[in-house]
Amino acid sequence: MRSIVSLAIAASLAVGAVAQPHNHRHRHVKKDTVPSLEQRDVVVVYEAGPTVVTYELGGQPISEEEAKKGIADGLFVVVGETTPNSSPLPSASTSKTPQPSKDAQFFEAKVDKSTTSSTPTPTPTPTPTPTPTPTPTPSSSSSEAPASTSKASSGGSSSGSGAKGLDADFPSGKIPCSTFPSDYGAVPVTYLGTGGWTGIQRTPDYSITDAVISFIETAVSGDQGCTKNSFCSYACPVGYQKTQWPTAQGSTKQSIGGLYCNKDGFLELSRPKKSTLCEKGAGGVFVQNDLDDISCICRTDYPGTEAMVIATVPQPGEKLELTNPYSPDYYVWDNSPTTAQYYINKLGYGVEDACVWKSAKDPLGAGNWAPNNIGVGKSADGNTYISIFDNAPTSIAKLDFNIEIIGDVNSKCSLIDGKYTGGSTGCTTAISGNGKAIIRLFK
Repeated sequence: MRSIVSLAIAASLAVGAVAQPHNHRHRHVKKDTVPSLEQRDVVVVYEAGPTVVTYELGGQPISEEEAKKGIADGLFVVVGETTPNSSPLPSASTSKTPQPSKDAQFFEAKVDKSTTSSTPTPTPTPTPTPTPTPTPTPSSSSSEAPASTSKASSGGSSSGSGAKGLDADFPSGKIPCSTFPSDYGAVPVTYLGTGGWTGIQRTPDYSITDAVISFIETAVSGDQGCTKNSFCSYACPVGYQKTQWPTAQGSTKQSIGGLYCNKDGFLELSRPKKSTLCEKGAGGVFVQNDLDDISCICRTDYPGTEAMVIATVPQPGEKLELTNPYSPDYYVWDNSPTTAQYYINKLGYGVEDACVWKSAKDPLGAGNWAPNNIGVGKSADGNTYISIFDNAPTSIAKLDFNIEIIGDVNSKCSLIDGKYTGGSTGCTTAISGNGKAIIRLFK
């Protein structure tokens, strides 16, 4: 099923030849054939294969030295995506061209395979994307979660404990797994049929002392919710992201994330050094809707199932913060820092049709098959890298509006009438320090 080899790039950047399209850039190994949460059959188990680092150009393998030299000489441009690992960013404007650090780039070739069984067999899940720095008080209306008009509030189910809200410490081991922790800032995603959780990964053999987790089974819609011995992932308000994931990850490098539902049926912090469930990113990146309808910007649930179900939905005329992970304090995948990846959907699609794996409304043009992606992340070098790029080779769908990145950016990066400035299949720009950038959607 998933036996494709594709080139994944840092959530901020990918590599492509100038004026020569790249056939195999891909962010966290496109899960083209993986069914959505609501469509997956319980008996199907997906197992990701080993990850291999490789460099390719125009369909042909090249050495690491050639790749780095091509970028250094300006022969290749950076466009982008999910996890990082050396090589400089293309020079842009004169004085403010930042040099990306290790967490600004990454070439990743991944082989995926699937297995089917009528009884549970190891079920790994996909691979990279993600970032943090806490501060309460979320920004305005459409939260980076479910409904297109949902407020960035933390109210919801009640656990019966004391302090509540985004800045309240989560009472690890005290709240039943049947209670979604919205009192502590998590935002329920109601349309997935998973009890408000963005994803559930069952790990019956997991122990807190494990270095890796070899058996992972992904729950499907309506499948009992967050149950014992499972990791239950969640969304946070706009501008925020989850803080919880275990140190142990999949034995074949799958990412795992969320609170842990222990053997007694209570929710535990899986990353105890972070006592709150949500935290702000590094800030400085916004999305502004200058269209006459909504466009859903859907972030992957990473680390976790990596389904694109965490929505930021600016209304016409509205500007919302887009979570900008600070890579040095965010999820580390295979010893590499990671950033965030977003899927950009067509005009007028609601979250139920856009922020899902496979869309009933537009199966080949929304959700995992959305036309374009945005990569965002703040690197250890102090620069925030922002990319726009084609969702290739997964999708051939075309966006029905334009995108440009404006503000304190070091170079032009836009997608206008189907063409990029700064690259043939994508572009990357950067802001330094406390600079600000707006990803503007317009006709």
